[in-house]
Amino acid sequence: MIARGKNASDLFPAVVKNVACKNIEVKKLVYVYLVRYAEEQQDLALLSISTFQRGLKDPNQLIRASALRVLSSIRVTIIVPIMMLAIKEAASDMSPYVRKTAAHAIPKLYSLDPEQKDQLIEVIEKLLADKTTLVAGSVVMAFEEVCPERIDLIHKNYRKLCNLLIDVEEWGQVVIINMLTRYARTQFLNPNVNEALLEEGGGGDKTFYGSDEDEDEDEEEKENKAEAAAMAKRKPYVMDPDHRLLLRNTKPLLQSRNAAVVMAVAQLYFHLAPKAEVGVIAKALVRLLRSHSEVQYVVLQNVATMTIKRRGMFEPYLKSFYIRSTDPTQIKILKLEVLTNLANETNISTILREFQTYIKSMDKDFVAATIQAIGRCATNIGEVRDTCLNGLVQLLSNRDELVVAESVVVIKKLLQMQPEKHSDIIKHMAKLTDNIQVPMARASILWLIGEYCEHVPKIAPDVLRKMAKSFTNEEDIVKLQILNLAAKLYLTNSKQTKLLTQYVLNLAKYDQNYDIRDRARFIRQLIVPTEKSGALSKYAKKLFLALKPAPVLESPFKDRDHFQLGSLSHLLNAKAGGYQELPDWPETAPDPSVRNVEVKESVRAVRTVTYRDTGALWVLRGSQ
Repeated sequence: MIARGKNASDLFPAVVKNVACKNIEVKKLVYVYLVRYAEEQQDLALLSISTFQRGLKDPNQLIRASALRVLSSIRVTIIVPIMMLAIKEAASDMSPYVRKTAAHAIPKLYSLDPEQKDQLIEVIEKLLADKTTLVAGSVVMAFEEVCPERIDLIHKNYRKLCNLLIDVEEWGQVVIINMLTRYARTQFLNPNVNEALLEEGGGGDKTFYGSDEDEDEDEEEKENKAEAAAMAKRKPYVMDPDHRLLLRNTKPLLQSRNAAVVMAVAQLYFHLAPKAEVGVIAKALVRLLRSHSEVQYVVLQNVATMTIKRRGMFEPYLKSFYIRSTDPTQIKILKLEVLTNLANETNISTILREFQTYIKSMDKDFVAATIQAIGRCATNIGEVRDTCLNGLVQLLSNRDELVVAESVVVIKKLLQMQPEKHSDIIKHMAKLTDNIQVPMARASILWLIGEYCEHVPKIAPDVLRKMAKSFTNEEDIVKLQILNLAAKLYLTNSKQTKLLTQYVLNLAKYDQNYDIRDRARFIRQLIVPTEKSGALSKYAKKLFLALKPAPVLESPFKDRDHFQLGSLSHLLNAKAGGYQELPDWPETAPDPSVRNVEVKESVRAVRTVTYRDTGALWVLRGSQ
């Protein structure tokens, strides 16, 4: 019934009686039932608490673990001391499975009663010293939930966790890798620090040029000091052996069948590895693009962030990001983002050819995103700007209104970079005002004509005349741009447009939208001089015809890497509940000796013998 999602809570009293049953299979099923309904039927669960306590002493490890699981699922503060005692006993249990269950119970008890934190930290410390792979992932999860700030607990277990990592179960690997990423960021130096300094101090030697002869000596002194400081900073970086251990032991996990493990290792390398070594993760991430669309979505989000800072490592896999017609829209848009980030002088021609085919797609959102991507390529790579512009202008004759509208918006942004060269395009767009009905596109054309009305002195007044006719039927965003166009033409060509401007201002004065009424009142006071005009009317030209900086078309994934990659916060681009910030690299390396663990000689000898024996066993098995 439970498996089918039906409510079986009415049977609670009848099921609980069977806890005393001698049959282990029945007993396990009862415990599964109790875990499911202990929170809902707390009073009845409390009545049978003595039975669970007896279960904690059962010779069968599965029963002991199940009893502890049920006990920790009863959310009643009265039994906190009993739970605490049970967890402490289970943490010393002979069975690693029971110790693992104790680790799972710790966060449950902590959420029920946070005052138990100090006692729970003692248990966590004890379990962290556990040498079995079964416990490792669960205790690190408990550590993350209860006391992630107690980094001192990890020091002595750091090397052991690195070495156990390959054998821990998959979800434990994800938890441990994420924790070790943050640990490494606090304990080791930035492996790319010299590159950062070289970039910052690239012109450090030429910081000062004196023109007067008297200042020659000062100049030399300053240059010498700058050089000395630069040399001091550029000491050869030596990686901490523990840092290398972490990178070496996580690398094989890039072959894991679990996408979350691969993603965890990829983010670890991105945040911790030297620049020259990060490339190894690219192949593993590209492999994940053959998974389900949900996995693809998460992977592409992270790849899009990585390609902004480390473009080179994904360039060999450019074709893996080409879009299939079967991809869902959100996957298509993310692949577009990656392709745009990877675009450079050498591959731009192939990427633009791809984009040309995408524009013919039936998916309207995807087509709009493609046109924006072409605009971004044009801004980033100056050599193809004219080609892209001409391509977008050709799209203006497309039958699909949405394609035309998006093209107009992108062309407007591109034209702002060098309008004097493109007066023909502005004229061509002015002719489109009769056909294009999408408000955003109409508004963009009007803004362009108003902004560069000197380049099209004959056409601009005629556009205003047409717009004045249809003013009352236009959308609000278009009306605001008609007012702007009228104001700019009044200031540059009042002879032809004076009456038209007054007519438009009078229409706007009685508009239903208060924004438009306000804008009309404000413009009239500024441009039409009267006795009551304020001091600002003298500066009307400077206000309306000021040079405006060209827009910067940036990737939405820029600076998103301050969130730890692979986290929910990175996916949402907003801090999610429970997210722990990725620490900055330390300026000076903390003492590495804190990770040294004393191993007694006798133990060492025993270990080597055991290792050889197990090795021999494997050889025997292989030969059989």
